[in-house]
Amino acid sequence: MRETPIGLKSMISLSPTPALTGCLRSVHHIALNVRDMQASRHFYGTVLGLHQLQGADVPETLQAEVASGKVTNFRTPDGVIVDLFWEPELLPPDPDPKAAFTRANHLAFDIAPELFEQAIAVLHAHQVLIDHGPVSRPTGRGVYFYDPDGFMLEIRCNQA
Repeated sequence: MRETPIGLKSMISLSPTPALTGCLRSVHHIALNVRDMQASRHFYGTVLGLHQLQGADVPETLQAEVASGKVTNFRTPDGVIVDLFWEPELLPPDPDPKAAFTRANHLAFDIAPELFEQAIAVLHAHQVLIDHGPVSRPTGRGVYFYDPDGFMLEIRCNQA
């Protein structure tokens, strides 16, 4: 049996009901470190088509970082914010993007079933590295691919 890190002991409840059940409402934002801000801005804004926040839409706490070029923010159609933090010294974990390097597995974007094939065509047109897929499952279809920093993303849809 693995030992729990000391810092986590006070956060773990032995109760069968987690303390935050029913409290969490949605994903607020996702923050990713990126090595090449220009390439990542193009990928998330142009290839994926997310809306880049500018001016008054930028969260007040990040306005100075955005103005200095250290952070870029995007909004997904359902309102989740994707923050890109520029880390120019960020080294790729491995030359092979398929090598696992973090506890995060992937970030998935939902798409309407009728747009799924079009999404794959856009990825191919932009020469985005596809990891695998499209795959079909009882819950829907998905395609897995990499952003410019080697982080795996998925575009998925429910069954039509």
